[in-house]
Amino acid sequence: MRRREWLERALALAMMPASGITGLAFARQSGSSSELGGELVKSKAEWRKLLSREAYAVLFDEDTERAFTSPHNNEKRPGTYVCTACFLPLFSSKTKYDSGTGWPSFYEPLQGRMGTKLDFTQILPRTEYHCLRCSGHQGHVFSDGPPPTGKRWCNNGLALRFVPDGERLPDLRT
Repeated sequence: MRRREWLERALALAMMPASGITGLAFARQSGSSSELGGELVKSKAEWRKLLSREAYAVLFDEDTERAFTSPHNNEKRPGTYVCTACFLPLFSSKTKYDSGTGWPSFYEPLQGRMGTKLDFTQILPRTEYHCLRCSGHQGHVFSDGPPPTGKRWCNNGLALRFVPDGERLPDLRT
């Protein structure tokens, strides 16, 4: 992490009141939820019925899967990665690369599909991102990725479902 970025984050942490650390609103990319099928709100019980225990923990308890456990790490076919919870397309395989971190990594999401917020779980703030439609936690974005963006969107594999080119994308969950 660059010194300036570290100092900016440390300053942001120092200035933030303790009551503001949780429940931060997402900063939205351009685009509206109505273009994406509308915001999808379900109770925790409803999500638990629809998802595996592990996927639920990642998506709605903001857990992290163990590194090098996702089959998406070795996925090389062209296709689209959709949110496991709501089926919103999030990434094109064209932006996927091997970051060596053990999690599926992309240098850019599909436009207007992610919301971001600061995450303070490891003391120094990181940028966490969530599916804009269902608010499911996907991962963290870092500034150590490849050109052309210089970003690494480090995603939990359990939060994604891969759809190869030629196969129909799933209908958005309602």
